[in-house]
Amino acid sequence: MNMFLHNINYDKFNMQLGNTLTDPHFGDDKPFDAIVSNPPYSVKWIGSDDPTLINDDRFAPAGVLAPKSKADFAFVMHTLDYLSAKGRAAIVCFPGIFYRGGAEQKIRQYLVDNNYVETVIALAPNLFFGTTIAVNILVLSKHKTKTDTQFIDASGLFNKGTNNNLLTDEHIAEILKVFESKEDIAHLAKTETFETIAGNGYNLSVSSYVEAKDTREVVDIIQLNTELKTTVEKVTQLRSDIDAIVAEIEGVEVRA
Repeated sequence: MNMFLHNINYDKFNMQLGNTLTDPHFGDDKPFDAIVSNPPYSVKWIGSDDPTLINDDRFAPAGVLAPKSKADFAFVMHTLDYLSAKGRAAIVCFPGIFYRGGAEQKIRQYLVDNNYVETVIALAPNLFFGTTIAVNILVLSKHKTKTDTQFIDASGLFNKGTNNNLLTDEHIAEILKVFESKEDIAHLAKTETFETIAGNGYNLSVSSYVEAKDTREVVDIIQLNTELKTTVEKVTQLRSDIDAIVAEIEGVEVRA
């Protein structure tokens, strides 16, 4: 996760290109204790057009395939399959997958019911090269000791850059501190129970659980009424003065 927050790929990690979903790599090497992944967002894939995929060990447990028009959860399920029993994965995801219905909702239900979702982190927009959207990081774990799920709204943690917004080391340290503590922090982090999430239709959108800070100006009604009263009195007096001036002018014109 720290690699993604820094937007870094280290040479010491074995990375290969190819169609991960239909021609997966590392099959002989799995499982892995840690996986970081930044798959393409909402790309098309063969999905249900290939009847064999529903029996694939990676996708079969959820009982449904990711939509053909949006392969996001296919990448998530692929990653989950490669995790060891003590493994943890951080996956950069398009935010829509966390609240849309249909097959994506059913896959979220599978992930939550089996206690794989540790944390969902909402990041600021325009942090990653090639996209301006505000992406999320989905943290999966196969060794959770509690059934709660943590939500972190880190969308306000960034510095404005020339081409991209930037996460500083201080921002990253703050996110990781909250992630590790699992503490509730107003407008930043909230840990919700399994029952709450299930009752909310397995919605995993951060904004559904972390209340955004109200940045609107607080209006003092009493002070506003006082100022309004003073303004009305001034307007009334001004009208009276204008009437008097007009009357005086009209009187002069009549005498002339």
